[in-house]
Amino acid sequence: VQFVESGGGLVQPGGSLRLSCTASGFSFSTYNVGWFRQAPGNTHEGISCIDESTSHTYYGDSVKGRFTISRDNAENKVFLEMNSLKPEDTAVYYCNAEKTLSSGTKYDYWGQGTQVTVSS
Repeated sequence: VQFVESGGGLVQPGGSLRLSCTASGFSFSTYNVGWFRQAPGNTHEGISCIDESTSHTYYGDSVKGRFTISRDNAENKVFLEMNSLKPEDTAVYYCNAEKTLSSGTKYDYWGQGTQVTVSS
């Protein structure tokens, strides 16, 4: 099982970045997927998620209107388009895939994390 992230980097305030995660080794299309981030000294923050059917999305207040989550089930990928970036968006970003069966068994996979730094 692998969930590999890419797309982080250094960007100036007001700029944009696109993060992606590519899944392999599990049935990606049956999982809800999302993005989390953690800045130094802060807790893990869930910022966005999208369900398996792509019918429903969620955004945290801190990113609403600026970030867009999407997925391509044919390519086993999830994306996070980040616009109007602010210094407070600086963090390590993680993708996550999660599924809970009716039996209660939970499957949970994480990317390795990618650093996003917003600075002039």
